[in-house]
Amino acid sequence: MFDKILIANRGEIACRVIKSARNMGIKTVAVYSDADRGALHVRMADEAVHIGPAASAQSYLLKDKILQACLDTGAQAVHPGYGFLSENSGFCQSLAAAGITFIGPNTHAIEAMGDKITSKKLADEAGVNTIPGCTDVIRDGEHAVKIANEIGYPVMLKATAGGGGKGMRMARNDDECRDGFERAGNEARSSFGDDRIFIEKFIEDPRHIEIQIMADSHGNTIYLNERECSLQRRHQKVIEEAPSPFLDAKTRKKMGAQAVALAKAVNYESAGTVEFIVDKQRNFYFLEMNTRLQVEHPVTELITGIDLVELMIRVADGEKLPIAQADVGINGWAIESRVYAEDPFRNFLPSTGRLVYYRPPEEDKHVRVDTGVYEGGEVSMYYDPMIAKLITYGADREEATAHMRTALDRFLIRGVSSNLSFLSALMVHPRFVDGNMSTNMIGEEYPDGFHPADLPHEDPATFITVAAAMLRGHRDRAAQIDGQVSGHERLVPEDWVVVMDDQHHPVSVVPVEGGHDVHYNGSTYAVRSKWEFGQHLFNGSINGKKVFVQVERNEQTYRLLHGGSQADVWILTPRAAELLKYMPVKAAPDMSKYLLSPMPGLLVSVAVKEGDAVNAGDELAVVEAMKMENTLYAARDGIVASIHFKTGASLAVGDKIMELE
Repeated sequence: MFDKILIANRGEIACRVIKSARNMGIKTVAVYSDADRGALHVRMADEAVHIGPAASAQSYLLKDKILQACLDTGAQAVHPGYGFLSENSGFCQSLAAAGITFIGPNTHAIEAMGDKITSKKLADEAGVNTIPGCTDVIRDGEHAVKIANEIGYPVMLKATAGGGGKGMRMARNDDECRDGFERAGNEARSSFGDDRIFIEKFIEDPRHIEIQIMADSHGNTIYLNERECSLQRRHQKVIEEAPSPFLDAKTRKKMGAQAVALAKAVNYESAGTVEFIVDKQRNFYFLEMNTRLQVEHPVTELITGIDLVELMIRVADGEKLPIAQADVGINGWAIESRVYAEDPFRNFLPSTGRLVYYRPPEEDKHVRVDTGVYEGGEVSMYYDPMIAKLITYGADREEATAHMRTALDRFLIRGVSSNLSFLSALMVHPRFVDGNMSTNMIGEEYPDGFHPADLPHEDPATFITVAAAMLRGHRDRAAQIDGQVSGHERLVPEDWVVVMDDQHHPVSVVPVEGGHDVHYNGSTYAVRSKWEFGQHLFNGSINGKKVFVQVERNEQTYRLLHGGSQADVWILTPRAAELLKYMPVKAAPDMSKYLLSPMPGLLVSVAVKEGDAVNAGDELAVVEAMKMENTLYAARDGIVASIHFKTGASLAVGDKIMELE
C-alpha cells in the first residue's frame, strides 16, 4: 500500500480524500494556490506545497507544478478528486513517466470517455442506448445551425470535454443556436482548455439518472446502483439521491448492465459514473461517462456501506475488488444537498467573501457534512462556489427527507449569501415529495428565481410565536437594569402586536418556566427553549414539537428563516402598531439607468459603445464569475451615456458598468 499520496485538488473533495487516506494510515500532501494558503485542506494534510497564483490556469491546472510537488515530497500516488486535472490524460502520462500512480482509470479510458464524441461512438459499439445527434465537431455558428436543423429543434450544444454543467447550451431556434455555440465554446475554453462543440437532440422533460461503477485491474467490474440527479439549475446538479424514486428493479438492472458493458469496452479501472437521461416511459439513453469520482458519491456510500475513495486507492494499488455484483444491495435512502455561496434573491448569482459565521449541523448516523471551509475562511471568486455537501440518511425516502429538512434549518452561514433557503424549499415542494421530477423542474417552478419570502410558511404561527417569545425575553432582560427608581420600575406588558407581511397579529406573551406561553388567534402556544440572546439559531419546541428557526435581530425587527420560508417580523406595542399604519413607505431609488454588476467577477465583453441606442432586453455586457459567463441585458430603452469599465476589468457587486440616458 502507498505510504504517501498527493491530492491534486482543493476544497471539500480534497478534505474528503484526506479523511479516507488518514483512516488507511496513508500520509497526505495538499497543493494550494495563493488564494488557498489558509484553506481547510491545507490545514488537514500532513504536508502542503504552494503551486502558484489564484487563477486555476496558473495553479491547479499546471501539470508540471503538481508533478514537481510529487517528486519533492516523495508522494507515490495522486488522487485527482473531480474537476481540474481529474480527466486529463496528459497528466496521467506525465505521472506514469515519473513512476507515480494515478488513482483513477487508465489513459485510454480517460481519452475515450473524456471526449463526448468518441464516447458516444464507443457506446454505440458496446450496445449502449444513445441519443440521436451529430458526433462531428461543429466548425462555427452557421455550421451549428445547419446541423441543428437537420436533427430538429430543440437541440443541446455540448463541449466535447465538458462537465459540471459548463460548456452546455440548449437551443430552440437558429438565433439561440448561434449564441449557444459561442457561449458554450467560451465556457469550455475557460474551464477545460478545449472549445470543441457537438450537437445532439434534446430530450424533453428528462430525468438525469447515473450508474456508479467500480472496476479493478483483474477484469472485475460491478455497478453500485443508481443516483437520481434530476434536480438541476443551469445543468448544475443541486440535489441528488440514491436510489432513484423512479426506477424499478428491471430498469436498474438494464442500466447497470449497459454501464458495465461500456466500462469493459475501454478496459476501465477505478471508480466511474455512466450518466443517462431517462424519459417518462423509462427509456434511457447514454449521456456521458465521467472517469472520476463524482461530487455526489456520498449518497452511494451511505446506501451501500462502501467507502469509494478507499476502494479507488486499493484498486490503484493493484488489489482486487473485495465484493462481487451479488454482494451489492440497497440499504436505506440517502439525499445530498449542495450548499453553494450564491444569492437566490438575485437569480442565484455567485456570492464571495468571508464566512463570518459558519455552523453546519452536527454529524451523526443520519447527517453527514462534507466541507472544505471553516468559520473565518473565505469563499473565493476564482473557484466553484460550493461551501459544503449536506447528506442525510434514513431507512426510506420519507425519513431521509425529514432529516434533510431539519439539517438545513440548523445549517448556519453568515458573511456570504447561500442557497440554504432554496434547498429547504425544494425539500417541501410537492413535486419533490411525490418524486415527480425532471431536469426542467427548477426552471419551470422558479422561472424568475427564488426568494424565500415568496414561499408561504406551512404554519405562520411558528414565526409569530417564536418572534413574540424572543422579544419578550429581550424586554424582560432589559427591565432588570440596575438603579431603577423605586415605584417607577420598568414593567414589561404582556400584549404585543406582531407585524408580518403587512398583517397585524395581536399576541399575549406570558413568561413560564422554560420559556413562554404565547396566546395567539384563540390558541395557546407553549414555546419552550434554552435559546440565549445573540444566538443565530432558535432551538426549541412549540407545543412539544421540535423546531429550529434561524434568527437575525435588529432592535425590534427579526428576520426568521424556517423550512425554506423567510419573514421579516416587527413586534410592537398595540399603540405603536396603530401608529405604524400612518407611516409613509419610502420608495426605493430608480437605478434602471445604470447597468450594475450583479456579482464580483471579470468583465469579459462590452457589446455597446457610448452613444449607441439600446432597447430593453438588448445584450450590454458579459461578466464571468466562478467559471460561468453571465450575460447582462438592458432593463429599459435608452442611449449609452457613459461606460465606466473596460473589458478585462475586475468588478465588485454593484459597480456601475455603464449609464443610460
